[in-house]
Amino acid sequence: MSEKENKFPSEIIDLPSKGLAYPEDSPLRSGKLEIKYMTAREEDILTSQNLIKKGVVIDRLLNSLIATKGVTSKMLILGDKNAIMIAARILAYGPEYNCEVIDPDTGEKFKHTFNLTECPFKKIPEDIDYSQNRFEFELPASKVRIEFKLLTGEDEQKIDAEIKSSKKMGTSTEITTRLRHIITSVDGKSDFGVINNFASNMLSRDSIALRQEVFRISPDIELKQEVEIGGELVTVDIPLTTEFFWPTAI
Repeated sequence: MSEKENKFPSEIIDLPSKGLAYPEDSPLRSGKLEIKYMTAREEDILTSQNLIKKGVVIDRLLNSLIATKGVTSKMLILGDKNAIMIAARILAYGPEYNCEVIDPDTGEKFKHTFNLTECPFKKIPEDIDYSQNRFEFELPASKVRIEFKLLTGEDEQKIDAEIKSSKKMGTSTEITTRLRHIITSVDGKSDFGVINNFASNMLSRDSIALRQEVFRISPDIELKQEVEIGGELVTVDIPLTTEFFWPTAI
């Protein structure tokens, strides 16, 4: 265990990406990040209705907890951000997470306690070069060659803002907005207009294939566990409900 200058206890956390997706001069390149234990100050952040309404409460929380100099949540690729969020929750309230789970067969809800320390990192492909955060992919239907990147917290903030703006105008652009931010070039052309036009008119088969490829290579933490239902073990998603960071007070 290490400590910041203010003497708050902290822990060094491993990142699912192993630091491979960050520049050589980035403090994240080590594949580790220091975060401090949550205090009453962070609980104030979590209960701020203003931050919750703006949709920035988790980012503010993580920025308050990250102790590695020069690092903010917007720099993290999303899989690493997820892992830090899980680690922060474990340090704050322990590994036990009580929540409702839905039986995939009957749809019935029941209470279950997950052990968050049993969430492993996703195994990333060994044949992928992560060093530039740029990946080539040939779309199966159109045969167009594109380059794409893994999204960061900063990208996610931009995407959320654009999606909210489109919803105010009565439209839903979530898929095309994400594609615009994921794709960095189309047949070698990185002009925004080219990417925007291509993302808006991408064949569904190509869109699905690209999203599957992004998922395949993305470092992350596995938020699935086996639960006994009706005498059988069934793998379910761990639901991140409001009680994940706001557990019911005893």
